[in-house]
Amino acid sequence: MMEILYIVLALLGLGFLIFIHELGHYFMARKVGMKVEAFSIGFGKPLYVWERNGVKWQFCVLPFGGYVRIAGMEKKGTLEPYQIPEGFFGKKPIERIKVALMGPLVNLVFALLMFTVIWAMGGRDKSFAEFTQYVGWVDPSSKPYVEGTRPGDQITKVDHEPLDGFADLIYAAALNGAPLTIEGWKTDYFSGEKKPFNIQLDEGKKSRSLQQRIAEVQALLPASFLLYDRQPDGSANPILPGSPMENSGIQYGDRIIWADGQVLFSQKQLSFLINQPRVLLTVQRGQDIFLTRIPRLQAADLQMTDAQKAELDDWRIEARLPAKLADVYFVPYILTHNCQVENAISYVDEFSQHCSAFQTGQASTCVDVEKPLLPGDKILAVDGKIVSDAFDCLRSLQQRHAQIIVIHHDKQKNLSWKEANVAFTANIDWHALQTMVQSIGTVNQLSDIGNLHLLPAITPKSFYDFPQSESKRGWMQNQDAELARIEKIDDPDLKTQALKLFDQEQRKLRLGLALQDQKVLYNPQPFVQFGDVLAEIGQTLKALFTGILTPKAMAGPVGIVQLMHHSWDQGIKEALFWLGVISLNLGIFNLLPIPVLDGGHICFALWEAVTKKPIKARTMERLIIPFIILLIALLVFTTYNDIMRLVKGIFS
Repeated sequence: MMEILYIVLALLGLGFLIFIHELGHYFMARKVGMKVEAFSIGFGKPLYVWERNGVKWQFCVLPFGGYVRIAGMEKKGTLEPYQIPEGFFGKKPIERIKVALMGPLVNLVFALLMFTVIWAMGGRDKSFAEFTQYVGWVDPSSKPYVEGTRPGDQITKVDHEPLDGFADLIYAAALNGAPLTIEGWKTDYFSGEKKPFNIQLDEGKKSRSLQQRIAEVQALLPASFLLYDRQPDGSANPILPGSPMENSGIQYGDRIIWADGQVLFSQKQLSFLINQPRVLLTVQRGQDIFLTRIPRLQAADLQMTDAQKAELDDWRIEARLPAKLADVYFVPYILTHNCQVENAISYVDEFSQHCSAFQTGQASTCVDVEKPLLPGDKILAVDGKIVSDAFDCLRSLQQRHAQIIVIHHDKQKNLSWKEANVAFTANIDWHALQTMVQSIGTVNQLSDIGNLHLLPAITPKSFYDFPQSESKRGWMQNQDAELARIEKIDDPDLKTQALKLFDQEQRKLRLGLALQDQKVLYNPQPFVQFGDVLAEIGQTLKALFTGILTPKAMAGPVGIVQLMHHSWDQGIKEALFWLGVISLNLGIFNLLPIPVLDGGHICFALWEAVTKKPIKARTMERLIIPFIILLIALLVFTTYNDIMRLVKGIFS
């Protein structure tokens, strides 16, 4: 029922913007003495008609928008438009400019009014991720990753312009023709050391499609808070019985900040960590004790000699593990009975690549927790559990566990978007966090320091292993529908790829916890908001006219209604904002110097003011009709693309 209401409100909102646009033309036309023949509220067949002050007013069957018909806009008999008394073209150029300008001006003023109302209401609640400069995730297969960009890095500039949010990256990729330059800082949060970085993406951008250019920067995702709290509507957000976090002790308002050796900057990073085939080891090297993440592999993927296999199988029997040796999990090292490293062995990794020994990539900016083991190192603990001998170590390696640290009650109220970047890291006691991390897997392990708390070891599960619930049944129905869709794919290569991704999704380990981002209050001054939206419109128009952006990226009526529908779903302030944005776009679009638009009529009037000669009807027809055809074609084209995007969204 609410969906239908939001669609109706979206249609009415769009219709209202068109209506006030035409109302502006109407009042100015009457003011300068033009004869208004008709004003229609809506389109299509009239439902109710009346006349007032010589104007025919009518309500039509489609009450979305309207139009005003001024005398002299169309040729009548042998008379030229400028020869029609009280007609549009019979007035002075300055008066015609006033009438043509008033419609777009009303839309611009209405947009400013909406931004003012939102500002007066205290602004909009937005997600921290929309305004952060911190990187939350980097696709390991992307160029930014190869260049060394990691979660926790701070991007300060894009193409030498300050970055206000990751949307700036998308705009720069979509609207600029030159290679994209990204500048920022890499920070070791435990030591406080900061180093500048500068990378350039896609030097051949001009030859690539819009989708490819955007995909390049979408490899970088913004950071977010990982808060466990009530649902946005204030309702409970329970942890399902039998889920991994059931007895973790996590509380409403807690924020997850560290897991398995890494400071966390996004849910994507957390999911990657708990699904990566790694094990967190506490290792002693001489007098030093440190944490490291190394591969956790099945014995079948380890390149061992027959003697080594036999010894590992003896350990399996001693540890009372029922699985076959090939299915037993171990690490790519030969260990002694007291868990001391003798040497590394080669293995086949998760990408089916042969590795002669474990070699780490570039270190995280947070802390390097992927150190290869050396001969003489001794394993003290596996995933935080202290082990006494090789049998104990082998047993602990069979089940994946996650170590997670939270800040108790870190949710912040009334946080301004201007303060969000500072607040993201300011509440973390880095010295205390480092102390707690270094204690994991030792006899002096610390569970609490100040507001930091180390949760009991968590055992992630695939959703199939969760207990039956309404959520699980809904998820399984969605998975069945997705599998049925994949089975209908005709292309065998695409089908194989889709099935592979589907299988990965089924086996993905989860914590069973619905996390949220921190809400920030976004409330710039009305004129600042107006200027920002105006600048975005200018960039978009520039990109369209230079060919950097294709018309496929434009939204038509269906897309605009869909956007308005989505905004109503988010709340009245979000709906008012997008009503203002669309009104501003409508006003600017109508000011373009295209004959069929208001901007075209302004150009005609300026031409007449300069030449002192009115333009004949036949000349105007030759100029206007082709553009009418082009606009209709554009309307059909954008509507088709809107529908295709909608269909893909439903079935993807």
